[in-house]
Amino acid sequence: MHEMKLKPRYYDFIKSGTKRIEIRLNDEKRKRIKIGDTIRFFKEPELEEYFDTKVVNLYKYNSLVDMFNDFDISILADKSISKEELINIFEEFYTKEKQKEYGILGIEIELI
Repeated sequence: MHEMKLKPRYYDFIKSGTKRIEIRLNDEKRKRIKIGDTIRFFKEPELEEYFDTKVVNLYKYNSLVDMFNDFDISILADKSISKEELINIFEEFYTKEKQKEYGILGIEIELI
């Protein structure tokens, strides 16, 4: 069982079924994730609400831009957000330098 925190907007995207790929740095913590594992997502900031998902596939990329060439925004977030907006938001958390150092991991999930 892995645990991750999500901002309310992205938490709701997954819970509603539109966001089916969670994007993270492929750092040491994420390298332990395997297909078939369970991830519990907690809704920030209170971390009281959560749901569980099953990892159904993993995608590794050198950068977020590379990943976005392969997937539509409708499964990376929601059609209410543009790829450019999502890239800008993502880079607030993970700089281009961090992306280059660790790479990007797309975690395809399904609700349990």
